[in-house]
Amino acid sequence: MLLYFITCISFFLFLKSLLLRPLPSWATEMRLLLLLFSQELSVRTISKLFRNRFWLGFVCQIPAGMSLVRKSLTSRVENVEESHGMSVLDLPELALDCILERLPPSSLCQMVAVCRYLRERCVSDHLWERHMKQKWGSVIGPAAYREWKWHVASKSNVGGLKHGRQRGLMRFLSLRLPLQWMRPKADENNSLKQRTSLPVDSIMNWYLAIESGNFCFPAQVYNRENGHVGFMLSCYDATISYDPRTDTFQARYPPHGRRADAKECGIPWERLRAPPIDASPHDLHVSDCLNDLYPGDHIEIQWRRNKEFPYGWWYGVVGHLESCNGSENYCRCHKSDTVVLEFNHYTPGSRWRQTTVSRKDHREEGNEADGFYGGIRKIKSEAEIAIWKRLWPSEVLDS
Repeated sequence: MLLYFITCISFFLFLKSLLLRPLPSWATEMRLLLLLFSQELSVRTISKLFRNRFWLGFVCQIPAGMSLVRKSLTSRVENVEESHGMSVLDLPELALDCILERLPPSSLCQMVAVCRYLRERCVSDHLWERHMKQKWGSVIGPAAYREWKWHVASKSNVGGLKHGRQRGLMRFLSLRLPLQWMRPKADENNSLKQRTSLPVDSIMNWYLAIESGNFCFPAQVYNRENGHVGFMLSCYDATISYDPRTDTFQARYPPHGRRADAKECGIPWERLRAPPIDASPHDLHVSDCLNDLYPGDHIEIQWRRNKEFPYGWWYGVVGHLESCNGSENYCRCHKSDTVVLEFNHYTPGSRWRQTTVSRKDHREEGNEADGFYGGIRKIKSEAEIAIWKRLWPSEVLDS
């Protein structure tokens, strides 16, 4: 592997020396071809090396006789022995960006510890936006973003918290990097403060705050309280935090009337979602789909036990009127002012099995005995429908 690495670097240096020599005009196209080839070689080879912790350390700690760092790079590289050699930082910016874009979050955190130049590039938002979306996109919504901005604003003026954030980052990195990477060097210009500071509102900082479990944010939980029978096929708002030890979440539900807030641990990813409606759980959703509801459509409807409770979203389907035989050719249910909603996970005859709402002037309807039905949203996404079907109880509910 060492011989392969030295051969690749030597070939890259040879190509670069050719590119820097004056060439006749007829050789312009050949020089461009060599440049493109060298960039492609750099991306494929160096990216593989960067993914390997040992080789990343080798590149940064290579002996003086074989050093790849040039004296001209002293403004870009900190505490790396100087020589007249070549550095991976001599790669064209486009090639280096392509490498960094292929690194997972843990590797980007390793790169942050290499030098100031790479630290500045590796904490940039454009590298972390994709990671944020890939890992947390299914549970992060506008409400969570507002919570993060509020969190940043509330902490920005508190003294001493910057050091706390640095310690948090060091703890996060220490789980993934060798001890020698975390040990500050003697150079005064490369202090621990330089190596660990992050823009307080950066996406990387947000990612690490969630990853470490130090940031709580609003989301919604399917079948709350470990699938309690009273919450089957429902989805309720909660404040959640990630548990990196178990790769699950903890949730705290808002209090219901006189009932204290409930807590739940060990919630898997598949029971969480970002709120589809950006509104308070106490607000009545304005239904804008009533004229577009047909028998067989999948819906979610707000429901709460009484006026003091927040709404939860409950899954159901649009049914046929009692006067309709269900035939597609003769069904006129979609033209009626009354919409039948069915919750087929309850037994026939249950008071929770079916309800009706007005298509024209639907508002919150209900009573203290049966609860209150609120706004309706039509589910158009097959992925959302599949989630509800996956959560379907193994037995029909009798309550």
